[in-house]
Amino acid sequence: MLVAELSDVSYRRGTTTILDHVGLSIADGDRWVVIGPNGAGKTTLLSLLAGIAFPSSGTVTLLGQTMGRVDVFDLRPRIGLASPSVTARLPPRERVRDVVLSAAYGFVGRWRESYDETDVRRAEKLLRAWGAGDLADRTFGTLSDGERQRVCVARAIMADPELLLLDEPGDSLDLAGRERLVDSLTRLCRDPKAPATVMVTHHLEEIPPGATHVLLLSHGAVCASGPLEQTLTAENLSRAYEMALRVGHADGRWSARAA
Repeated sequence: MLVAELSDVSYRRGTTTILDHVGLSIADGDRWVVIGPNGAGKTTLLSLLAGIAFPSSGTVTLLGQTMGRVDVFDLRPRIGLASPSVTARLPPRERVRDVVLSAAYGFVGRWRESYDETDVRRAEKLLRAWGAGDLADRTFGTLSDGERQRVCVARAIMADPELLLLDEPGDSLDLAGRERLVDSLTRLCRDPKAPATVMVTHHLEEIPPGATHVLLLSHGAVCASGPLEQTLTAENLSRAYEMALRVGHADGRWSARAA
C-alpha cells in the first residue's frame, strides 16, 4: 500500500526551481534515506511530504489523499515530523515530558488540555527508547542540541503516525550521540510495526541498518532512486556530489570518502 507519492513534482520559489520533476513512491514498511549536497532540495521534499508545502506543479498524494483536494489539518496529525522548524517552535520553558506528550493531539506547548495515564506512560516510554528518559523533568530550553534532537524524534512518534519524517536527526550530535541515534534508528527500521520512514541526512555513517531505499538529489532533481544496496554506489554518489567518491559498506554501516 502506498503511503505517499510524488508524481512529476516541481517546486519553485520566485524564479528559482528548488525541486525539478521529482518522482517518489513510498510504500508501507519502506525506510527511505534522502541524501544530497546542500541546496539539493532535501528539506523542501520533506515539507511536501509533511503537507506543509504545496507543489508548483505535479501531484502529491499523502495517505491516500491528493494535496489541494483535502484539508491538510486532517492529514498532518497522521504524519510525524522532526525538523529544525518544529524544534524552533517548542516553548523553552516546557517540561520535556510535556513537549512529547502534547504531540499526542498535535499541540505545540501544553495548555489546558488533559492527558490520561496511558498518554503519559507512552511519552515516558518513548523518551527512554530514544535515550532521553532522564530528561523528562528538565525544561526544553536547558537541553543541549543533541538532547533536543532525541526529544524531538520521540515527539514525532508520539501520535503513532503513519508516516515519519526525520530531517537530519544526527545534526549537532557528537560521535557517541550519533552512535546512540543510529542504534535507536536501527531498532525503529527493523520494527515491522513502525511507520514508513523518510530520513534526510548528509552523512552515510548515519544510515541505520534496516534502511531499505535511498533517494539521491542533486540541483533539485533525482540523481538516483531505488533499493539502498543497489543504488548507493560510488558512481551515483559521485554524480550527485560532482566529485569522485568511494563508498564503503561493512557490518551493515555505510561510509564515503574522496577517491
